[in-house]
Amino acid sequence: MIVLSRKEVQMKKSKKEVLLRLTRFVLQNYKISWGVVAICIIISSVTSLISTLFIKSLIDDYVIPLTQVDNPEYTSLAQTLFKLALILFIGVICNYVHNLLMIFVSNGSLLKLRKDLFTSMEKLPISYFDNHSHGELMSVYTNDIDSFRDMISRSLPMIFNSLITVTITIVSMIVLSIPLTIVSLFLAFIMMRVTIALALRSRKYFMKQQEKLAEVNGFIEEMMTGQKVVQVFCHEEEAKAKFSVINEELRVAVYKANKIANIIMPVNGNLGNLGYVLIAVVGATLALTGYVSLSLGTLVSFLTLNRNFMHPVAMLSQQMNTVINASVGAERMFNLMDEKPEINDGRKEMKPENVVGTFQLNHVDFGYTPEKQVLFDINLHVNDNEKVAFVGGTGAGKTSIINLITRFYEINSGSILFDGISIKDIDKRDLRHCLGMVLQDTSLFTTTVMENIRYGRLDATDEECIEAAKLIGSDDFIRRLANGYHTMLDNGGKNLSQGERQLLAITRAAVANPPVLIMDEATSSIDTHSEQLVQKGMDILMRGRTSFIIAHRLSTVRNADLINVLEHGHIIEQGSHEQLLSLKGKYYQLYTGGSLS
Repeated sequence: MIVLSRKEVQMKKSKKEVLLRLTRFVLQNYKISWGVVAICIIISSVTSLISTLFIKSLIDDYVIPLTQVDNPEYTSLAQTLFKLALILFIGVICNYVHNLLMIFVSNGSLLKLRKDLFTSMEKLPISYFDNHSHGELMSVYTNDIDSFRDMISRSLPMIFNSLITVTITIVSMIVLSIPLTIVSLFLAFIMMRVTIALALRSRKYFMKQQEKLAEVNGFIEEMMTGQKVVQVFCHEEEAKAKFSVINEELRVAVYKANKIANIIMPVNGNLGNLGYVLIAVVGATLALTGYVSLSLGTLVSFLTLNRNFMHPVAMLSQQMNTVINASVGAERMFNLMDEKPEINDGRKEMKPENVVGTFQLNHVDFGYTPEKQVLFDINLHVNDNEKVAFVGGTGAGKTSIINLITRFYEINSGSILFDGISIKDIDKRDLRHCLGMVLQDTSLFTTTVMENIRYGRLDATDEECIEAAKLIGSDDFIRRLANGYHTMLDNGGKNLSQGERQLLAITRAAVANPPVLIMDEATSSIDTHSEQLVQKGMDILMRGRTSFIIAHRLSTVRNADLINVLEHGHIIEQGSHEQLLSLKGKYYQLYTGGSLS
């Protein structure tokens, strides 16, 4: 007796749950269409069976009798053949309708699947995207959905067709000869046992294949994004070497997955041929010895039925690979759908027009993981319309504070108050509507300049977008573009300079007109001339607003009302530029050492 471990039982349960959920997803939205497909497949299978059974009647009732008379009459044979042709034509029509419906069902199911995946993804917290590569996510939308498409468009109809054919064929075989049916069922049992054993062994390798495919896609996406860095440091050979390693790992995973899966069809094909010969020998022996009354027409019909019986059994085993691959992909897709969405537990409303703009951080502790704390006992009081800056080395905790203010992450302990209200009590959408952000890495979308500006507030008019551009100072360069505000931006705005992209991001924030502004190293990756333009736009945007600034350059923090110097997650100095210089502490060292300039 084989005893499965608890982990093995859970894995088997998980596989079963994935397949059941996948089946429900496929059937739930197109029940009528699937019903029509099922009817068409049944009719098509029946017509195919009728043509097979006609062989017995053709031999026993027409061919043999007609050879025994001097003047044979072929009228009845012609009438029967015409009826058979009509039945087969009906089968062809049903087969056409079923294939046409499957195109409709498969495309509709893929449409809904992509929509559900994207909807689920948009609800996920930022932490999920911080912990998963873009290539891994893209692999779900491409490779896993492709495997699902193969299953729904080809495998499921074939499997259903095979099951119907097998059922009807078994009944017909029993009617023709019970002893020969027993032989056929025994061979079919062996084929199914071989199929199941091989399929279970190959599934774990299909899972590994999908994981390695996602890794390859992620590496390619990373290299495409950082191609300039690769070339400027002459790391082409290193990149090719690393890609060769992970590409080889993918090849090995694919080889192992298909090595087992691809022998299913040949093994079952040979078993089917062996069964055909065995039944011919057994049937001929029974007929010649007289143990069983078996006519020539019956034996030929049974052999044809056996071939029709073994073929769908072999088709079932052939489609097992696709089903296994789809179940692996479905498991990854459902895992993405089942990820816990970002919790929005705030119930208090906050409108931008009613915001004062004060903040209090009281004894805030935070860590991205329980094992590693990155902020320690952060205390900060921000008045309305104040400009607050954070400076410090890489990993000091500057961006982490911003992540907590925006509630991209939750604090471990302490409290953050916005206008005297805990940000945990504020609806997240309302909270973020009150916060405008300009990041170091500017995200522009594949649409016109106007629509990229309007992204800050979707109901903004063209005139409001243009006024915001004039206010910030981006109007001049926009009008110099080929089509002005209607110029299409491709590939994240690569046809613009870094400074122009940053000015567009600031203009977008100006259209949103938030009461609180966050500048996360907005000028750290642009040249001095562009910095002057961007700085001017930032100064205009920050007027009359509470502003948080993360920067390495003193030009953006010198006139801040409050500068916070962070080191290893602690605020070690607070004050204005002059106050901190007079302390001659860490800020003074950074200033005189030129690290911030």
